[in-house]
Amino acid sequence: MLLATSAILLLAGCNRQGEQVCDTPSRLPVPRFVALEYNTINARKGPGEDHRILWTWHAKGMPVEVVAETSDWRKVRGPDGAAAWVHKRGLDGRSMVMRTKPGAAAVLAQPKDGARVVAWLKPNAVAALEKSEGDWRKVKASGRSGWVKASEVWGAGGATPCLPRER
Repeated sequence: MLLATSAILLLAGCNRQGEQVCDTPSRLPVPRFVALEYNTINARKGPGEDHRILWTWHAKGMPVEVVAETSDWRKVRGPDGAAAWVHKRGLDGRSMVMRTKPGAAAVLAQPKDGARVVAWLKPNAVAALEKSEGDWRKVKASGRSGWVKASEVWGAGGATPCLPRER
């Protein structure tokens, strides 16, 4: 009985963000958002170094969406919708968001319309996602924290369901 309880606790604790354990190679939900770990990441046509490089991202911290995975490779979609394969070591589990719309987005002191503006998130700016509350996201960039509507940033999607593993 004690052994079974320990195994259950071990499984429940293996997912650092409290997400459900999924039938994927990483045991994490797909799709999900992650960030680029390094300033130079090669985007490949397929999952392996034998596949040609389609482009190179130069944007450490930029959010990308994992849409498929193998044990070592992740197919990710960038803010522009383009998808390619990257090695898992080039990704960071941090939650980041990016302003992809034209014009700056107001970062507010409270999660409500009309709250005091504490900063502006410029186009293509990246910020750390600290918290989600309904349609609002608390973000932090350049030492400043505040709230933006989820619709104003990319990478702020809600909880993602576990989808079956690609075989």
